[in-house]
Amino acid sequence: MRSRWSLAIAGLVLIVAGGLLAHLTQTSGGIRIEDVRFKGAGGNTMSALLYIPPNATAKTPAPGILAVHGYINSRETQDGFAIEFARRGYVVLALDQTGHGYSDPPAFANGFGGPDGLAHLRSLDIVDKANIGLEGHSMGGWTILAAAAAMPNDYKSIVLEGSSTGKPFAAEGTTSWPRNLALVYAKYEEFPMLMWGVERGQDVAQSQKLWALFGTQGPVESGKVYGDAAQGTARVLYTPSMTHPAEHISHEAIGYSLDWFGKTLQGGTPRPASDQIWFAKEIGTLIALIGFVALLIGVFDGLLEMPVFSHLRLPEPADGTMPAQVAASGGRWKAAFILSAFIPALTYYPAFALGGALVTPSAWLPQGVTNQILVWAVINGLIALALMPFAPKRARRAGLIGPSILIALVTVIVGYAALWLADLAFKIDFRFWIVALKLMNAKQFLIFLIYLVPFTAFFIVALHVLHRNFSTVGAGRGALYLTNILALTLGFIVLLALQYGILWLTGALFNPLPDPGFVPLSTIIAIQFVPLLAIAAVIATFTWRRTGSSLPGALICGIFVTWYVVAGTATQAAF
Repeated sequence: MRSRWSLAIAGLVLIVAGGLLAHLTQTSGGIRIEDVRFKGAGGNTMSALLYIPPNATAKTPAPGILAVHGYINSRETQDGFAIEFARRGYVVLALDQTGHGYSDPPAFANGFGGPDGLAHLRSLDIVDKANIGLEGHSMGGWTILAAAAAMPNDYKSIVLEGSSTGKPFAAEGTTSWPRNLALVYAKYEEFPMLMWGVERGQDVAQSQKLWALFGTQGPVESGKVYGDAAQGTARVLYTPSMTHPAEHISHEAIGYSLDWFGKTLQGGTPRPASDQIWFAKEIGTLIALIGFVALLIGVFDGLLEMPVFSHLRLPEPADGTMPAQVAASGGRWKAAFILSAFIPALTYYPAFALGGALVTPSAWLPQGVTNQILVWAVINGLIALALMPFAPKRARRAGLIGPSILIALVTVIVGYAALWLADLAFKIDFRFWIVALKLMNAKQFLIFLIYLVPFTAFFIVALHVLHRNFSTVGAGRGALYLTNILALTLGFIVLLALQYGILWLTGALFNPLPDPGFVPLSTIIAIQFVPLLAIAAVIATFTWRRTGSSLPGALICGIFVTWYVVAGTATQAAF
């Protein structure tokens, strides 16, 4: 008979193996990574990861690059760029924008933190101050443009990834500002109207704002260098066939930045742009993320063997204490599945619009995007509550609340400790692409406490209805996991397939609203709903199969998802 702790042990093995792979990749060739904090000009604390190649010393300063992530991301999102820059001998400061990661809120303040980041990079004695580059994705582009505007003579070249000069958040570009600019703008960008005033990303070369930047009277030719690098007026446009969030996990996009800095900065260690190893780090942190999920359910499984939690264990049928269970069947099952899968997706855009309009950031609800997710959760929790009488009824078991709360807390605390140790040993979080689980700082923990109750209440209601409709002791394990996963994710899978299918066919997302940024941003955020809700379904199904109750899994999901959302979302309100 297998040990109840075997799954937890397997999770730890995956975390260590993935963490080691990620660590060896990002420190390849003797690169050192330091977690740094420094004071901004306004007394605010800024956070960054500093990548130091072995060639960078006080006696032999190396070129430096300020690398900045986009909105509701963090410093680790630019790891692919940072690793490859450092492998080429550049000192890299991967910055947390203000209000993001571990930098002080509010978001958008102080030029997004860009001037503070550039000033700190220039203060390092290992950096060649005559050879500094700036690289930023999306809002990170506006961050480095703020730095370039505040310190126009303190950098040499710049790469904008899926970003823009000019309104709404940056100064207008000219043929001489910013210095030596490369623009990587994908053909399937979600934000073409917001950034460059064109309907489709593939039409960016037709943008009159871009013409003013490049000094042309007609379409800009992709790949052609305009201007003179020696004079600081060089310009180049690259248009890879990808989407906005794909730009920071793309060999092609990273390669363009490597080429540009190789042409415009002096020093470093030349390598072909095709020589890239960063993706191994993404695989490593993905393995660690999978290990984290295995650890959570494995710890839960092991804890059930302790006497304090014995009352939670699913009674054996022979005991006569486990009442017969009935799930939805036939047409009722189909109706329940369709409603479970598609109502959350159908309410997604309206709930986000409502949340953005009515629940603005404040001291008590300080995260704008989290508020939008909260409104979505409240609406769908109320809908599930209204539909609950139509779900097959189950007999209630007494005495589960206290042990369920305790086992959920212990389970997630063990998972949190694993992430803390992984950060300590390997300098990583658990992530893949835009799906990232990060440690919370003290301010984020206070925010976590604010949002914990409503998000947990949502999972208590939603998962209770889910199990009443679909889960029985006699159900096949694989079928039950698949049913519950699809019941929580299929609507979002279809929503994303439709939106990105339309984007692929027409060059633009379907956006019925006048705001050119609302649907694109909300659609990108929706990508995270699929893996996050799939993880919730796995946790909920595993814990239900062990206990016959939806409560322990709902509590674990509430704590985990609140932590995930709060630690990864920008804080707009200062406190």
